Amino acid sequence: MLPARLARWCLLAVAAVFFAFHFVHLSADFPNHSPWMDWSKYTDEGWYGDGAIRQLQLGHWYLRGDFNPAAALPLWPLLEWCLFSFTGVSLIAARALSVSVFGATLLVAYLLMWRCSIAGRSGVGVYSAVAPAVGVALLAVSPFCYAFTRLAILEPLLVLFGMLALLAATSQRRWLAMVSLGVLFPLMILTKTTAVFLAPSIAWMLWAASGYRFRRFLEVGVPSAIMSAAIWAGYFYLLVKPRFLEDYRYLFSANAYTGITLENAWEVVATTIRDGVWMGKLTYPAALLAMFVAVICWRRIFRNPLIPSLMLWAFGYAAFLAYHNNLQPRYYLVIAIPLTMLPVVVAEESYFAAPGWLTPSLPVARGVFVAIAGAVLATILAVNMLQTTRFIGQPEYSYVDAAKRLKGVIEADKSARNDLVLSISGSDISLMTGLPSICDDFGTMSLEDRVAAYKPGWYATWNQVDDDKMDALAPMYHLERVAAFPAFDDPERNLLILYRLDPPVEEAPRPKRRKVVPKRLQTELGQQPSASQLAH
Repeated sequence: MLPARLARWCLLAVAAVFFAFHFVHLSADFPNHSPWMDWSKYTDEGWYGDGAIRQLQLGHWYLRGDFNPAAALPLWPLLEWCLFSFTGVSLIAARALSVSVFGATLLVAYLLMWRCSIAGRSGVGVYSAVAPAVGVALLAVSPFCYAFTRLAILEPLLVLFGMLALLAATSQRRWLAMVSLGVLFPLMILTKTTAVFLAPSIAWMLWAASGYRFRRFLEVGVPSAIMSAAIWAGYFYLLVKPRFLEDYRYLFSANAYTGITLENAWEVVATTIRDGVWMGKLTYPAALLAMFVAVICWRRIFRNPLIPSLMLWAFGYAAFLAYHNNLQPRYYLVIAIPLTMLPVVVAEESYFAAPGWLTPSLPVARGVFVAIAGAVLATILAVNMLQTTRFIGQPEYSYVDAAKRLKGVIEADKSARNDLVLSISGSDISLMTGLPSICDDFGTMSLEDRVAAYKPGWYATWNQVDDDKMDALAPMYHLERVAAFPAFDDPERNLLILYRLDPPVEEAPRPKRRKVVPKRLQTELGQQPSASQLAH
């Protein structure tokens, strides 16, 4: 079918072009004045790559008492270390790795949609190859995906491993599915521990690939689970527990400051659902509509096992978001990718799985369905292309410029001062400039002990010095403000202020003022004091 093939290749060309645009302006800011105010742009690229950054800059990945997330989440810094060994520590290299991971996700998503389509399941024909192309194009042009897959954070790698696990579960070779899942699931956990919430999605795909037969499911699932547990247990008991157990536990305790309670449960659930609109004002309603159609027509729609798997993926991770109750936009990237695929897969399955729709008896209904679905998907595609093009065409470099200017101030200081920077964005500064740093917010040591142990020479903070930071620094240092650099668009964090940490200034004791004692009133016997004497 020539029109279908032409449409497929045009869509894949659009996807390829917009994916290539992800590599342009890699050192630019996370898009300013976007709908997403996310703290990760200040910290996470450095925090979760710190193991690789320190290994190459300091000769060791571990800094006692500081924030060491690599103890619990080693996979991403390990990949960065391999890359940095060739490129050197670089923000551009780290982001290029993240974009490459997204490219691999697009490829796996295409294969997954094709394998689970009617054509992939039964070999009906090539027509359904259009649907995977539409899904990949929607992902490639998504402004939400563009913004967050260009950050060197954990979520893109987690999505890739999750998609690979779904693809592995569809394999008809049981030994291949067993080994692949046994390896991929612990890799997901070692990338980001929230991967456990994706387990139901993978289990459903394996259940479907087993022909919905319990025994066949267990024959693959149980060995895979044992292998996964063995790999993770080996890492934990051989590497973490002997040396880094405190850091491992700290990662979870540090993130326990928010959570859902009985008092706020309804509000949290409602906010979790409402904030899904971050992934796109058109994409998200289309995904919700696709879910509704899939539930109503589940007997026919669920013949495609990818549909319930994608829904379980979204529900499972949304449950984590609500439980954690820290609704940062970056967390929704894990949900956005499957939900962007879902309307395409549901539309395809609705068209081809409906009884009688493949016969010439309903040409009008088929035409109307294609017109409506095509118009909706084309509108989403066009709107997202425009917004992503705007991001591509208006790069800003305020954060990188601020970091470079900060480095210039420190290097210009002629005193024999420690170059170590204390900052919540210190790891990002290390990634961009090579300056050593420690965190002023997270760490297994208290801030007072951490500062006393490492004796930083500089302190960088956003907009103001918080009271707890001043309380920790004041006994040991006098903070001298030396520079300020504007960066980003958040009114609460748009000025990076650099302080020089000088020795505390000892105030000279003030001379004591001599107390003036008036002379005694002297009068003769029987004499009354005058008015001036009384005033005295």
